[in-house]
Amino acid sequence: MSSPKQTSPASPTQFGSIVTTSATKQIAEQLRQAILSGELKKDDRLPTEFELAAQFNVSRPTIREALKRLAAQNLIRSKRGPAGGTFVNGFEMKDATEFLASSTMLMISMGSVEMDDIIQTRKLLQTECCKLALQNWSEEYMTGLNQCLAHQQNTDLSDSEFCAADVAFHRYITDATENPMLQMIIYSIIDALVPIMNMTIVRLRSRQKIIAYHQRICEAFTEQNQEQLILALDELLEYLSDTFNKQHSS
Repeated sequence: MSSPKQTSPASPTQFGSIVTTSATKQIAEQLRQAILSGELKKDDRLPTEFELAAQFNVSRPTIREALKRLAAQNLIRSKRGPAGGTFVNGFEMKDATEFLASSTMLMISMGSVEMDDIIQTRKLLQTECCKLALQNWSEEYMTGLNQCLAHQQNTDLSDSEFCAADVAFHRYITDATENPMLQMIIYSIIDALVPIMNMTIVRLRSRQKIIAYHQRICEAFTEQNQEQLILALDELLEYLSDTFNKQHSS
């Protein structure tokens, strides 16, 4: 039986010396820059805590805290066992979307941004998204969007399930842009904003009205009517914004 393949550590990277008391932050930043610049590549194994401590001339607990910062940013991962160690993570489009969505949700929750600003941003981006989706529209996309709508119409859905169906509806339109960068940005807004709005305004929100707006959006795609598509989207977002404001003024 052949022995397990051993992963060799990445070539030694020369890091700068630490000149202030914020050693943990500086070490994490130097490692982060090495990863972002490509000096440390996906699946490279980092030097051990002992080796890093010697390079930076700090204690192992300081290195451990710096690595925790990078792990929190999903830049590195740890693996146990004979072939284990600390490895550089890949960073896919999905990871970027999740990071943007969680950051957006945090900013909304902490009041760092106004809901009206988020809705305005969503309106601007989704308007362009719908225009591009129309250019790529096909029978396959139409079938999929109608299935999303049919799922929303299930009266047995819980509030959280209806919310997830709402997200899926708008994500499907975004998929039709076939533009990964636009998808990443819009997904992050939809994934953050739709659940917060739906669950916040659940007592005042009408499922029937939201479904009616979505039906109009589906009809506009069927008829390839850009003007009606944008109008339905605008009215949907205006309804959600008004309902949200009513909830917070009551």
